Amino acid sequence: MAKNASISKYSEDWVPVKSIMNGMIELDNGQYVTGIKIESKDIFILDQQTQNNVIFGMRNFYNTIDFEFWLVIADRPVDINLYLSQLQVLYSKTLNPEIRKLIDQDINKANMFMSNELSVVDTEYYILFKEKKQDIIQKRLHNLISGLANAGVNSAQASNSDLRMLLDNFLNGGATTTLGTVIS
Repeated sequence: MAKNASISKYSEDWVPVKSIMNGMIELDNGQYVTGIKIESKDIFILDQQTQNNVIFGMRNFYNTIDFEFWLVIADRPVDINLYLSQLQVLYSKTLNPEIRKLIDQDINKANMFMSNELSVVDTEYYILFKEKKQDIIQKRLHNLISGLANAGVNSAQASNSDLRMLLDNFLNGGATTTLGTVIS
């Protein structure tokens, strides 16, 4: 069946995504959407001069971007079960009552998040852009990563998993799409 938004009720029929590979979303029109994932950095724990340097560096970085881009902020759900298990093991191994009390407080806080069905999320930051030519894509990725590094911020090309999560956030309200095997 041909993709036709007026007939189909399924989003995958009107979203122009052909594939996701090599850290890029290939669109039906031959363009690619890709970009970088920016490592978050709490500058407010740094001294005032370092804060000013990062802000100045970011201002310079944004002024060097000479193409259309999207600054995307997305919440990625985090599974804290492993963290909770590690805390419980640490609690059972610790003999110091003060440290046990601190660990117990962390365990209770983690249990509160899980029992109240509060979402535990990690906020992630991306700069995305659209382009057809691979050489321009690579140049832009390099410029974005090195420009942020000059500002004291780490980044890397967005992965396939990152891009799928972003699409899930926009198309499914953050719910991850999982497909299983059907057994008859």
